[in-house]
Amino acid sequence: MATASATLRAGIARRDITTTDPAVHVHDRLYATALVLETDAAPLVIVGMDVVAIGGICDVPDDFLAALRARLAGELGLDPARLLVNASHTHPAGKLLVEPPEQVELTFQAIREAWQQRVPARLGWGCGHEDRIQINRTLRLRDGRQHTIRQAYPCPPDEQVAALGPLDARIGLLRVDQLDGRPLALLFQFACHPLLGVPGGGVTANYPGFAREVIEQQLPGTLALFIQGAGGDVTEVTYKDNHRPRDSRPLGYLLGLSALTAARTIVTSPNVTLAHAVEDLRLPRRTDSAARVQARLDEQAALLASLRFTSLNFRSFLPLYLQYALNPEQPADYGYRYLHDAAREARDHVALDDFNRAQISKYLHNLGVMEQLAKIEDDVATFRRHQAINAASGEDTAAAEVLGLRIGDGALISAPIEILTEVGLNVTRAAPLPHTYVAAFSNGYLHYGAPAADYDGGGYEVTECLLAPAWQALYEAAAGRILEGLGGSAP
Repeated sequence: MATASATLRAGIARRDITTTDPAVHVHDRLYATALVLETDAAPLVIVGMDVVAIGGICDVPDDFLAALRARLAGELGLDPARLLVNASHTHPAGKLLVEPPEQVELTFQAIREAWQQRVPARLGWGCGHEDRIQINRTLRLRDGRQHTIRQAYPCPPDEQVAALGPLDARIGLLRVDQLDGRPLALLFQFACHPLLGVPGGGVTANYPGFAREVIEQQLPGTLALFIQGAGGDVTEVTYKDNHRPRDSRPLGYLLGLSALTAARTIVTSPNVTLAHAVEDLRLPRRTDSAARVQARLDEQAALLASLRFTSLNFRSFLPLYLQYALNPEQPADYGYRYLHDAAREARDHVALDDFNRAQISKYLHNLGVMEQLAKIEDDVATFRRHQAINAASGEDTAAAEVLGLRIGDGALISAPIEILTEVGLNVTRAAPLPHTYVAAFSNGYLHYGAPAADYDGGGYEVTECLLAPAWQALYEAAAGRILEGLGGSAP
């Protein structure tokens, strides 16, 4: 770790990394944005990229970070250990980016330009708030299990849902001005999961990109840099809506305006402390995937068996269901037929109702079974896919870099993981600096990182997970050591 409190110099630059494939519809551009902060100590380099992840998935290859670091050291003489590269985790369908060599080249160009154009500067931290646009997507059910809001399968019945998971509504803000007060950069960190996209589809930076547009329009001369937080179990509150266009632009505008409101209150200073610390961990890979798959298959078999003895099909069910919903008390016929039965001391229509209600109930049960089977099928496929990834690695553990950057009275702490809200809150609540924010999806990608207590809950994040439950304690301990070593309140 190196520490210094001295006059600051800063630079920021950006490059367009959007695919140039003419067959791909591009709605809005994707960027790599680089911020360089320097005092008398070695500089810190922070890069935000509009990509799914830094390696491990989709367009960005696993060797991207190593190639970028090599050029940083070889061509600019900068310490590659002080580089944080964060993925916004935007993931519309299809090809997003230029080819891998160009990804490295363009991102390096952004860093080089930021380094060459650094100027004397001031900075300060702030914190905004936005809780209207996102929701914790892991529903807590009354039976103790968990269900993740996804398009891949239906939501559970409302009566089964007991509570929502935690939410981090903070917007971490690092404002950088030139010495004369002109704005230079605004880093904004927010825990989200950009899935909604834009009407008609297409490549998009999603609502973090639209928030960036708002900020830059309202603060001319500023480049905004988005940093993704602990957003593994967060989604847009409108994600499952079927009665409005799938458009993330309004959400981005709300986020951008909330960030601006808080950013305008930040007091900046030219004298700041910069520091870094890093730990390389080995996190245990999970070994229970086969057992989890078998448990889900056993549940599937029991559900399939429960489908027997079904009389109705959909054509006969729907009119019968509507008939009994319109008049629950006397659904089979006019009321006078029931009076006639009563006068005869007969149960003709009452018995018919008992029979029909049983058939309706059975068919409704079957619909619920269908919904559960859809989730089980997705769970089994996901477990098997990640079991295969772990097997292909040939290792019992996975390498994970945890990087802490101290910037004045604030800090960023990284994770190469899609960590969930609870883990992010655990880390930041224990941090000594007043402004500490998680930069998940950074410097690598190991898929989801759920709290150990969630592994038996059945949520999506614990199925699409490469790591054993012990990962949480190891990561939180390392993050705690790093942040403690970076120090407390700035002078």
